[in-house]
Amino acid sequence: MIPSEALKINEIFYSLQGESLTSGIPTLFIRLTGCPLRCRYCDTEYAFSEGKWVTINDIIKHTEESKADYVTVTGGEPLAQKRCLNLLHRLCDTGYLVSLETSGAHDISAVDKRVTIVMDIKTPGSGEAKRNRYANISQLDAKDQVKFVICDRKDYDWAKSLLQEHALHQKCNVLFSPAWEKQNAGKLAEWILTDGLPVRMQLQLHKILWGDIRGR
Repeated sequence: MIPSEALKINEIFYSLQGESLTSGIPTLFIRLTGCPLRCRYCDTEYAFSEGKWVTINDIIKHTEESKADYVTVTGGEPLAQKRCLNLLHRLCDTGYLVSLETSGAHDISAVDKRVTIVMDIKTPGSGEAKRNRYANISQLDAKDQVKFVICDRKDYDWAKSLLQEHALHQKCNVLFSPAWEKQNAGKLAEWILTDGLPVRMQLQLHKILWGDIRGR
């Protein structure tokens, strides 16, 4: 039987934030199990089903025993579990700086406004662009971040068009990231500079440091 107020947790680990505007900051990661998407470049397929049920009280206790000031709730797709909203609220109430990594395929309107949302808008190269919930864009504010994982020039042009269509840089922070071992980072940097895009390019720091080691 599933305990009340519990979430299926894949892993909880302490590491450096590898992406987003807080890249490099020591962070506690709470990875939830489950995801309805199957992106071609996914590097956390183990989170699709692996995990165990943990009560929110026990998650908070584990967090309080860590060294973290920053907490990132990630997946999989964390919003695939409805109780994720309760966890985010409790983490904020406990005093942590909290971010949520989401695919944007689920409605984010009920997410606690104290949470920094890092929303991955899926490019055509992901194979899941059809799952983008564009209504979420209106829910973002200046503290939030939108991320595009760029697999090739087609993805770049698509993301640039969406950036301009929705004036994303006027709503929130916009990040362009080269897909690991698919898109040359230097070439992506050249495209951004040539077009003068109002975005921040980011690399996956955790992969540069540790490769694909799990729990990093």
